[in-house]
Amino acid sequence: MKKPLLQSVFVLLLALAAGSAFAQIAPKAYAPENLRTLSVQDQTRVISLEYSEQSRGRRIPDDQLRFYLDQVNRSNWTFSRIKQDIAQSLGGNSGGWNPNPPAHGQTILCESKSGDARRCTPPWRGQSRLVRQISNSRCEEGATWSSQDGLITVWKGCRGEFAPGVAVGGTIRCESNDGRGRTCRTPWSGHSRLVRQLSNAACIEGRSWQSQQGQVYVGNGCRAEFGPRAGGGGGSSQYSVTCSSEDNRRKTCAYDPRQGRPILLQQISNTSCREGYSWGYAGNQIWVDRGCRGRFGPR
Repeated sequence: MKKPLLQSVFVLLLALAAGSAFAQIAPKAYAPENLRTLSVQDQTRVISLEYSEQSRGRRIPDDQLRFYLDQVNRSNWTFSRIKQDIAQSLGGNSGGWNPNPPAHGQTILCESKSGDARRCTPPWRGQSRLVRQISNSRCEEGATWSSQDGLITVWKGCRGEFAPGVAVGGTIRCESNDGRGRTCRTPWSGHSRLVRQLSNAACIEGRSWQSQQGQVYVGNGCRAEFGPRAGGGGGSSQYSVTCSSEDNRRKTCAYDPRQGRPILLQQISNTSCREGYSWGYAGNQIWVDRGCRGRFGPR
């Protein structure tokens, strides 16, 4: 009589244990693809649960949660898109999670999945900027991606999220990562000014950054935000000197030092004109080299 009773108790305990385990597993994060059909409270719940499940119990950071809620309600991000983004942020990709969403929530995903070039047409006009790298392959402007008016091109495995070229406040960000030089196109046609330095390395005009019409160049670890320079410069009445390096040879051109220190007003050649490398100024002369052809004048 005692053995059947013990067996019954054992079976009951197993059932209770199984029920308890099932109760812990049951409340998985359920959500429709279109999260906008949910209340903000339910959106917060399912996103938080999804992050907890992927991170093995960790709590989603408040700013990351706010970012996802903004993307759901402004840019129609689906639940699958958020799950993918959470996985990428927890996976440690070099791009990581970007806590600064682009202005007005406008973004477009452009991906070179097989290493081949891919062109994407954004829903805005003008230049575009990279706001988040999602590939392991580096996304570097001019090397693996480029922007034209109404067109983005990516290649060599670059996969990234892009936004309109002018960020909030009418500025762009240009960064010299790992100390390497980088050229960034600007959505304005004139010269640029330094608005805010982001790097520990000094951003000094003429040394670690310089401006051309429609471009900003940074180097030596300078990372900064730039905006349009007041007045633009480069008018037809402005004093200027055109100097050309023919056949990649060094050439000097006379310059009136009373006009003030010269800058590059316009690059005429396809070859890059970079101060200290392919052009410079000394006394009453401008020198050009390595195929640089440009128009120079006071800032």
